This record gives sequence, structure tokens and C-alpha cells, in this order.
Amino acid sequence: MGKFITQIFVVEDNDFYANVIKQQLETNDHYQVTLFSNGTDFLAAIHQNPDIVVLDYNLPNETGIDILKQINHYNDSVQTILLSGQEKLDVVVDAYKNGAKSYIIKGDNALVELQQTVSNLANNSNLRKENDTLREQVIDRHRYDRIIGESLAIMKVLRLIQKVEKTNVLTLITGESGTGKELVASAIHYNSNRKNKPFVAVNVAAIPDDLLESELFGHERGAFTGADSKRIGKFEESNEGTIFLDEIGEMDILMQTKLLRVLQESKITRLGSNKEIPLNVRVIAATNKNLAQRVKDGKMREDLYYRLQGFLIHLPPLRDRENDTLILARTMLKAFCDSNKMDQKTFSAETLKAMMKHPWQGNVRELKAFVERSVLISDGHVIEEEDLIFSQDI
Repeated sequence: MGKFITQIFVVEDNDFYANVIKQQLETNDHYQVTLFSNGTDFLAAIHQNPDIVVLDYNLPNETGIDILKQINHYNDSVQTILLSGQEKLDVVVDAYKNGAKSYIIKGDNALVELQQTVSNLANNSNLRKENDTLREQVIDRHRYDRIIGESLAIMKVLRLIQKVEKTNVLTLITGESGTGKELVASAIHYNSNRKNKPFVAVNVAAIPDDLLESELFGHERGAFTGADSKRIGKFEESNEGTIFLDEIGEMDILMQTKLLRVLQESKITRLGSNKEIPLNVRVIAATNKNLAQRVKDGKMREDLYYRLQGFLIHLPPLRDRENDTLILARTMLKAFCDSNKMDQKTFSAETLKAMMKHPWQGNVRELKAFVERSVLISDGHVIEEEDLIFSQDI
């Protein structure tokens, strides 16, 4: 996590104690501490939006609880620590009820406890700032409107797409099945300088090994039995554009050798021909396999493995994407009803809760099938929990 300056306001009317706190905290170079001796001066500066406020309970003319209420009214994201000599339970409960993150009793260990608490809250603040920074960095969100979601995890993916889309770097997309690897590949292509040229997707695992070379590189008439005419391969078809090699980890060793040569030399030779055809193709590959393990198992060439490491984009599983599940489900629901000319339906609150609890091992692909199935099963305009049939775990 990147380091940010944590702005800390200390509101303490005992000057000596306030300066001890300031000296203790500023042993961390990333903390900036400002002292206030009363609530009035502090509230006059609250527009500076400190990350953390260390607040004395006993202040002139008012209590720390009074100040705490005003902090939360102005900005409830400010994290407040209340320092007090009061050990009464009702005071502690009142502090937490009004938004205090911690309540520390003044005593021998108070400064040690304060330093640890500030460290924890500063980490929270840094994480929030990092999230905000990532969201701000992803500009022109509409350019990726097919990639649906607002989670930090998906914003990181969009940021990586933005970094690589204008280059020609070989890109490897990893992630579980159903996370949307082809969608990301097409987003890279259609936001690149090649967007007006072909985008050709090839599912390597769906083509038999003995036909894959012809499929990728093409063949001349008579190159093998059944080759009745010349065929243009997928690489040649995607020339000037982008070729997307999905499930690259399923390619056999012999084809890996031939692919590696194409990646190194940027030219192909059709089966049955000696003529080399120069290529200008952007290559994007994807896999749901652990390629490093396949190298160890002897199922992948090590040199091809390292060649594929040009630029990595890892797609998070749906279960790690916060509320994206609900955003995706609602989008899918509307699209399915529209495309089938059905009245629009909605999810009940219980259904939404059940969806958030489900692990979605098949990710977005499983979610889409689930939504469409639920629409068909439900009789009313609201999809209830009893209408749900989740996929069985494999």
C-alpha cells in the first residue's frame, strides 16, 4: 500500500500532555500533528478534514462528547479517539454510540495504546485514500461500459487496461473460469489504436490438437488429406488487429514451440507452404490455469511461460468484488427481460441477501445463468427467495 500523510488533530487543554502526545506520534514521519487547546478553535479548523482526531473528554466549557457529535455531523468519515480519565460504563457507551472509534483511559499505558490505535486507524485511512485515488485515476469510465462494477478490485483491472491498451505489449489475462477474460481482451483492443482492425478470439481448448496449427496459421490446398482449398489462419485473419488466445494453458507442447517462434519472429508459414508471411498482430492470451505449475509438471515450455509475462492482468473472482454481484445481477435482469420482451422484474431483499452469501464458483457466467433461470421460475414481478435455484458445487 502506498504511504500517505496522515493528518492528526489533537484537542487537549493540558499543554504539557498535548505536547507529549505530539512528540510521541511524530516519531512516525507519515504523521502530521496539529494541537488545539479547546473545542472552539478545533471546530474552526475542521474544514481541513483531518484523518484522525484525538479528543480529550474534559474540555473547557464542553465535553468531548459534545465535540464528537459535531465532528460526525460535519464529516462522519473522520476517525475519533476519545481520551478520558472517566471509567464509567455509561460514558464509554455514550462515546461509542456517538461514533468514537476508540476510548482510551488516561493512565500509565495510555500513550502506548494511543500510538497503536492511531497506527490502526491510519492504515484504514490510507486504504480509503488508495481506493479513492484508484477510482479517480480510472478516467472515461464509459469507455469500459461493458465491464460492469464499482468495486476496488474491478477498478484496479480497469486501471491496468488503461495502462496497456495503447501499447503492443503481449498481455496475459488470468483468473477463474467465468470472470470475463474475453471481455477484458476486447476492451483492450477496442480502446487501442487497432480498434478499427479485426479482433479475433480463439478458444485453444475447443480445437483438437491435430487441427490447431491449421486453425492458427492456415494451410495451402493439398497440405493434408481433406485440405481441398487454401485456408487463411486466425493469425493472418487478425493481421493489423488483435488475436486473443483463450485457455492458452491447454495448448500442447509441440504447438507451444511453434507459437513461441511466431511470437519471436512476427511471421507465420501456412501448412504446405514455404512462404513466410509477416505479421503485425497484438497478442493477448488468457488462462484459468496456474501456468507456473504447468511448467513444473512439464506441460508448458518455460521460455513460452516467460514470454507470456509481458503484462499481467488478474481478474478477481466475483466473491471478492464487494457489491458488484448485485450491480451485475440487476443489469442482467433488465437485459434478459428486455431481450425477451417480458415485463421487468425485481429481486426481493431476501433474494439479494441470498445472492451475496453465495460463493459463485462459476463467477459472472454462473450469475448470468442464475438470473435468467430465476426470471423464468418466478411467477410474479418480484423474484423471491423460494424462486432461487443455485448451481450445485462441483
